[in-house]
Amino acid sequence: MAYDERLAQRIRQAFGARRDIAERKMFGGLTFLWGGRMCYGIVGADLMVRVAEDEFDEVVRRPHVGPMEFTGRPMRGFVYVSPPGSRTAAALRAWLSRGECGASQKPATPARRRSRPRKTTAVRVRQQK
Repeated sequence: MAYDERLAQRIRQAFGARRDIAERKMFGGLTFLWGGRMCYGIVGADLMVRVAEDEFDEVVRRPHVGPMEFTGRPMRGFVYVSPPGSRTAAALRAWLSRGECGASQKPATPARRRSRPRKTTAVRVRQQK
């Protein structure tokens, strides 16, 4: 699935020269990470925004906003904002700010270290005579 490149450019312009935002292709779209945590992105033409858990129920009732249902089940903490909801520069900046606040709520989870598979030692069983 392609993402809206114009929206991606508007997001890049909104955060300007900041170096603490990273881009990564994910979910068939483009995501932006702040402090190692996904804060907003683009899936198709929709803006995807991370919201604070305590604000989720209020935010999802706003016009042009719906829960992120990527796998068929709503993902609590993420919403889709349809294009009319982020049409103006001020509205886009407000959503981006909300996404960064949502991402800052919990510390980034460190990457899990993969443990090496345990070597199994063959145990020889003596047969008794």
